[in-house]
Amino acid sequence: MSTDISEADAANELMRLARVIARHDKLYHAEDSPEISDPEYDALVRRNAELEAAFPHLIREDSPSRKIGHEIAASPLSKVAHEVRMMSLDNAFSDEELAEFVARVRRFLALDDDEPIEMTAEDKIDGLSCSLRYEHGKLVRAATRGDGQVGEDVTPNVLHVAGIPQELRRDGVGAAIPDVFEIRGEVFMEKDAFAALNQRLMDEARAGAQAKDAPFEPEKVRQFANPRNAAAGSLRQKDAEVTASRPLRFLAHGWGAASEVPAETQFGMMQQILEWGVPVSPALMRCVNLEEMVAHYRELADMRPRMDYDIDGVVYKVDRLDWQKRLGFVAKAPRWAIARKFPAERAETEIEAIDIQVGRTGKLTPVGRLAPVLVGGVTVTNVTLHNRDEIARLGVRPGDRVVIQRAGDVIPQVVENLTRDADRPAFAFPDHCPECDSEAVAEDGEVDVRCTGGLICPAQRIERLQHFVSRGALDIEGLGEKTITDFFARGWLESPADIFRLRDRREAILALEGWQDKSVDNLLTAVDNKRAPDAARLLFGLGIRHVGAVTARDLMKGLRDIRALPEKAAEFAAYRDENPRGPDEKESPFNARMAEAVKRIFEVRTDGIGPAVGHALADFFHEPHNRDVWQDMLGQVSPPDYIVETQDSAVAGKTVVFTGKLETMSRDEAKAQAERLGAKAAGSVSAKTDLIVAGPGAGSKLKKAAELGIEVIDEAAWAQIVADAGVAEPTDS
Repeated sequence: MSTDISEADAANELMRLARVIARHDKLYHAEDSPEISDPEYDALVRRNAELEAAFPHLIREDSPSRKIGHEIAASPLSKVAHEVRMMSLDNAFSDEELAEFVARVRRFLALDDDEPIEMTAEDKIDGLSCSLRYEHGKLVRAATRGDGQVGEDVTPNVLHVAGIPQELRRDGVGAAIPDVFEIRGEVFMEKDAFAALNQRLMDEARAGAQAKDAPFEPEKVRQFANPRNAAAGSLRQKDAEVTASRPLRFLAHGWGAASEVPAETQFGMMQQILEWGVPVSPALMRCVNLEEMVAHYRELADMRPRMDYDIDGVVYKVDRLDWQKRLGFVAKAPRWAIARKFPAERAETEIEAIDIQVGRTGKLTPVGRLAPVLVGGVTVTNVTLHNRDEIARLGVRPGDRVVIQRAGDVIPQVVENLTRDADRPAFAFPDHCPECDSEAVAEDGEVDVRCTGGLICPAQRIERLQHFVSRGALDIEGLGEKTITDFFARGWLESPADIFRLRDRREAILALEGWQDKSVDNLLTAVDNKRAPDAARLLFGLGIRHVGAVTARDLMKGLRDIRALPEKAAEFAAYRDENPRGPDEKESPFNARMAEAVKRIFEVRTDGIGPAVGHALADFFHEPHNRDVWQDMLGQVSPPDYIVETQDSAVAGKTVVFTGKLETMSRDEAKAQAERLGAKAAGSVSAKTDLIVAGPGAGSKLKKAAELGIEVIDEAAWAQIVADAGVAEPTDS
């Protein structure tokens, strides 16, 4: 498009563009009924930008480039302080509790028994609370509830939510629009729109897999669990274009900061908000007594399964605003409002089968497959049975008739087994993993049964491989979740050792979309640089249960040679088998015995490693599959002996805790520095703590430090301690 026009013509065209774009913005954002295509709209915006660049002195006050939300949000959501706190509501769960709420209001206001107390009643929408600030009728800011005092700025995003106008209207009817008025309500997604969104995500994932010639795994597609989560996730986006692609709606239920409140009642004020162009709940009504309040609750409870959107109760508010002011607030809730919640909806059905799913951390979770049943407008076919103990408690087996409910109206669960006395054998919970046939065990004191297959278990491999290359472990740059998942699907990565064989696949990687010579070589160089890894990082990278980064370092301080670990694990396993807990021996002495054995066998020098670590190592290396993976890995890497050189420093012999966000180093790097300074790095604050290094967001640990009188320094002061001691950075950090 040409900008070779006169100044007068440019001014006229800019005026026309401002009006046209404003009209299409309204059609698209407020009314969800665009009349032109996206490319046609983009052409108008580009023309406006070209003219403004050529004639900057002609930029208008109502220019599309100045409109809130016109630019796509590309930075993390910023925080916004609410001028008037966004409160929560107290709950009532019965007619009696609702009656007590009315009586409490009457007592507080010292009203006679025959004085009527009118209330508004409206459905409690299961969505995301949002506050819209209008100044002189124009939307200037939108924020989520957050913690009630500080929320997230979602101003660009709400422009894509149906029911939120950029400007309040007044058609000569009703009160004038106040200079400042914050409208508060719920952003939500209708049930049909939610189902369509999840289907779209599934379709897009399928198409993406086909385009990459990769297997499609529907169980790994990330879908929203319910409409509320979908609404929250869609609104709280860094990129407003994502929000624009999601069908969100808004209904107002109140207000916050206001320079003027042009009504005397809650109901009157909500009608005024509706007249200004912001929708309110169609279920909003005024109740003159308790009987009407209860009747409205029962009516909405009956309508609930057939409604377009999810609700989880009814909200009642004292209608008179002067009474609201007198009633005030207690703690986090107003005295003049309450939410009467619906009970979890229940239904009867039959358990047709019980399947065992293996999670990414090895946990075996039983899932009941149900004869399909409608619960609260949603067809339920699966129900979680949690763990082995829950199955035993309920006595459930395939063929049982059960009562299920949607807990919190989200997760289906069994609440009663109607046929537990039927003559059928109990369900046999597996003692081997259904995915890899490794042993499945529950540690002492735990109810969860876990697969010990670790790195060879198909259900755990991707998660384990991601952990192996993560920053705290081998820290191999270029192997992110997407790359590992892709390589795994192609059969290139099945164990840690395969990572070091990627150089043999250079040409195959180069043939993939998005890979160039430089990126492939950078990846392979990053892999080669880890062929002599730090032994503690290598051990931590294996993802053995209870062996975190600190525990791995403490183990290696004693063992030094990581190759000795399988032999030590076998020695502990033999001791455990030969010295079981006696029939009269209490748990505490038994654990003390096991802890001493761990300390002796693994040559542990600290008190932080107990029997849980010994059991985990014994179980891991007991599996032949894991030993094979271990030997294969050691055929590709050569970790040197682990030697921690400590030196005298100002913190030698002291216990140090790092808390908050460290800006110049990772938490693991900081702990490693402390160890080289002769200090012990702990994870929690106690009376034994000598020093706390605090970064931004330290939180509760600082409060505890103050109570215990512990010295607190910042990261810069810690860096000076390190510099004074002359401690060099580790070569593999």
